[in-house]
Amino acid sequence: MSHIDSITTGTSVLVMAEGDDVAVALRDLQPGETLPVGDGLLTVTTLIPSGHKVALTDLDVGATVHKYGQSIGVATAPISRGEQVHSHNIGMDLAARTHEFGTVHTELPAPTARRTFDGYRRADGRAGTRNYIAILTTVNCSGTTAKLIADRFRGGALDGFENVDGVIALTHQSGCGLVLESEGAQVLLRTLNGYASHPNIAGVLMLSLGCEMTPTSLVLAEGALPSDTVVESLSIQETGGMRNTVAAGVEKILALAEQINNRHREPIDISELVLGLNCGGSDGYSGITANPALGWASDVLVAHGGTSVLAETPEIYGAEHLLTARATTPAVGHKLIDRIDWWETYIHANGGTMDNNPSPGNKAGGISTILEKSLGAVAKAGHADLAAVYEYAEPIDTRGLGFMDTPGYDPVSVTGLVAGGATVVVFTTGRGSVFGCKPTPSIKVGTNTELFLRQGDDIDIDAGRIADGNATVDEVGAEILEMIIAVASGTQTVSEEFDVGQEEFVPWHIGAVT
Repeated sequence: MSHIDSITTGTSVLVMAEGDDVAVALRDLQPGETLPVGDGLLTVTTLIPSGHKVALTDLDVGATVHKYGQSIGVATAPISRGEQVHSHNIGMDLAARTHEFGTVHTELPAPTARRTFDGYRRADGRAGTRNYIAILTTVNCSGTTAKLIADRFRGGALDGFENVDGVIALTHQSGCGLVLESEGAQVLLRTLNGYASHPNIAGVLMLSLGCEMTPTSLVLAEGALPSDTVVESLSIQETGGMRNTVAAGVEKILALAEQINNRHREPIDISELVLGLNCGGSDGYSGITANPALGWASDVLVAHGGTSVLAETPEIYGAEHLLTARATTPAVGHKLIDRIDWWETYIHANGGTMDNNPSPGNKAGGISTILEKSLGAVAKAGHADLAAVYEYAEPIDTRGLGFMDTPGYDPVSVTGLVAGGATVVVFTTGRGSVFGCKPTPSIKVGTNTELFLRQGDDIDIDAGRIADGNATVDEVGAEILEMIIAVASGTQTVSEEFDVGQEEFVPWHIGAVT
């Protein structure tokens, strides 16, 4: 699968790969317009909104429609050259895909110089990019109390603690009424422990109600925390109710802040970074601009010995064969297929199908099928070999490119990545997003310039310049990499400036509640 390195200013349509049946409109195309495409001319017969597809050839019902050199669906109605190709005349391609394992290997260019960021070295050897105190709740019943404690530290309450990035209340909707041996309970415990031991969190206040199925002792026993993580705990029932617990919690947070404020940033090689890759509100430009540019930055980080992790299993469905071909071992590739199989069974049991995606917003932005969406999404992973596949919130422990099994719902997906250890997240969006994910900074990259002009206060980087012909994929990729390093060193993202990221802690809920 190829991507376009650069686009000439003023280009009206873009063909992504040789042999494609469609081109992408880079501006609104009007009926009757005649445009140069390849060696010939194309007359547009219907309105084609920017980011949507125009047919390059006549297609019969049942014909495979190609974009990116891959199938994105089959024609459900006759399609004429020059006509819009979208969800009204293209549907899911149900043909079985062939999976190869380890047949494609890309030798990434070796870095010419080592790069560093200014981070926090933790006692277990990992490197953090932030220094937070987390109020981690064992159960939903303690959620409001946790937020009341955290709210006391908004504004200037931490002005005397310059090395403390903030206090966050990590609340959720579970923790009781579940079978501890169940898959859902194990996912929750893995997630809670992943946050408790996260290198961006130096102090933890475990807050329980006191009678839940997931007590503090079990959460902390799920894995070893770094020895320099300072832990306190409170039980609402034992402390005497909400008012007393809030007062006690404030005192404990102040004590934690005193202890972790003496932590200081130091130069650390960027090979220590763990980058989470995610997208939300994708559009027809995602696979042309922001995602390939992020893939470029991901490849450079991996070439430096760093770690980059793709996610959202339902949104690589139909493109997973591109990843299995890059697997370092057959076992890695088969683990990815196992997760795809799990999802097919899971979705079917709940009365759905995998092509329930894309969302209405994706379709409004020009994406017609899950196959098209997935092919664009996989571009975030660049060209590196696939070195590991992780279950949700599983510790990320293998250098190189990895994949984590998560839902496509953004807060749930990124919660899994952060629980696994992601210390920086880059989040691409075409329709617009206000996403953040404390304690990990989230860099948002817009796919089109119109979005950046409309919602620029929420977007860190405008990758739409690629489609405008004003920048190349490599140039925007280099800009993303520089921002990753700057943000890892303490520069705030726009979501951090708005104090976004506490409410986006959303562990994946699987299974029955009793």
